[in-house]
Amino acid sequence: MGESTTVRRKPTIRDVAAAAGVSRGTVSRVINGGHWVSPDARAAVEEAIRRTGYTANHAARSLATGRAGSLAFLLTEPQHLLFDDPTFALLLRGAAEALAQRSMTLVLLVAGTPAERANVAHFVSAGHVDGVLLISSHEADPLVEELLEAGVPTVCCGIPLGHEAQVPTVSVDEIGSAREMTRYLRGRGHRRIAMIAGPHDTPGGRFRLVGFEQEMGEDFDPTLVEEGDYSQDSGAAAMSRLLERTRDIDAVFAASDRMAAGAVTVLRAAGLRVPDDIAVAGFDDSGLAATHMPPLTTMRQPWERLSDEMVSLLLDVIAGGAPGPITLPTTLIVRESA
Repeated sequence: MGESTTVRRKPTIRDVAAAAGVSRGTVSRVINGGHWVSPDARAAVEEAIRRTGYTANHAARSLATGRAGSLAFLLTEPQHLLFDDPTFALLLRGAAEALAQRSMTLVLLVAGTPAERANVAHFVSAGHVDGVLLISSHEADPLVEELLEAGVPTVCCGIPLGHEAQVPTVSVDEIGSAREMTRYLRGRGHRRIAMIAGPHDTPGGRFRLVGFEQEMGEDFDPTLVEEGDYSQDSGAAAMSRLLERTRDIDAVFAASDRMAAGAVTVLRAAGLRVPDDIAVAGFDDSGLAATHMPPLTTMRQPWERLSDEMVSLLLDVIAGGAPGPITLPTTLIVRESA
């Protein structure tokens, strides 16, 4: 008894002002990024913030370190794809969870038009975020170059074509994954295998086709390759073009589950049964594959790990590191379509 317990209160702006020998207004201007503060006064406030422990306050810590405490999730696609394509939603959710664990904020940015790209480039270059998680990139997209020129820390999901050596990346083994699916289809006895590839100016479109061609070897037939844009409608259109060319196909490998679903619709309309008459396989396993009828055989991307690795890699870059690329494996998920 008689022993007292002292609870240390949280430092306030008043404490910082007293320690720095300046007014509370001066401290407030420093914390809120205002002008009209002399270099000596700013230095005194920053030193007082450090000594008093006021850096426990997020705003003060951000200004004292010159960091915003947030990262941008940048989608360089039309806005509607954020809601139409489940792969983007999975990456967004994973990135938000990874940042929440680090007490940081995720800022969603969409740059699908030239005007949006200009706005985004200005926003991130102004220091409103500490770095950018670039979720999709096209080979001719000038935004990657603009981010590099502005010195904005950036990590790409997938290999940024044309900038492979300049931007840290987190990606799946596109070529190896496509080879594994093709090998599976061939192992099931299929020989006339068509592919619905993604856009050639995206890493998934280009490298999944490379893997398919490599695994097919001498059996590769370029007339059995059509290109889509990962959407269900494009998969249907590509399947229609293939059927107009030939009915001599016993399997189809689509570079996304959505394109695979579009292909199944066209095959059914043509009186062909899946998988009895023709097998269909996809890529992603983002939710659609499991609920589709029939459920789709596909390559599962490790969505949660992709997001977490991207956040970790970007924070490493922001801290001054120079990390190398990270390549993650996929998993073959066998269901009823192939």
